[in-house]
Amino acid sequence: MRAQLQSLAHSRSYWVVLLLVALTMIAVALYYQYGLEELPCVLCIQTRIWVSALILIALFALTFRRKWLVVSAHGLSVVCAAGLLERSYQLLGTERGFIFSDCGFDLGLPAWLALDKWLAPLFRVETSCGYTPELFAGITMAEGLMALSTILLLISLTLTMAALLRQDY
Repeated sequence: MRAQLQSLAHSRSYWVVLLLVALTMIAVALYYQYGLEELPCVLCIQTRIWVSALILIALFALTFRRKWLVVSAHGLSVVCAAGLLERSYQLLGTERGFIFSDCGFDLGLPAWLALDKWLAPLFRVETSCGYTPELFAGITMAEGLMALSTILLLISLTLTMAALLRQDY
């Protein structure tokens, strides 16, 4: 099992799957925004930023195949998955009412990273927080994000450890 995990941690197929999952997440978000007119709140946009970072990391890992760079990409994917999990928890808490926070229209990004200005169709906050739309079978987007980000964090942690434990560096 350990050898299989180590092999997966250094395979291109893992990064292709991660890239496809992240692109699908962005596509679903954009479909809900533009197709179903479910406007994104600041927490929704912040989750998109984490997912976009995963896309960049997957592209990096697919492009640069040196082992230490792949291990670094795994470490960065853990950070992104943890950030995505935290934002998903905040979103779920706001939706369910167990977290009360000020949810305005400011992304909180520094001026030198004005994603909401540069890529407004993808990163512009358009409504305040409160609820997320239903995906299917009564599961809301916040619940789906919470489950997906938890799974992603567990997979990322497992593969990072497998990549670090590989003996042939």
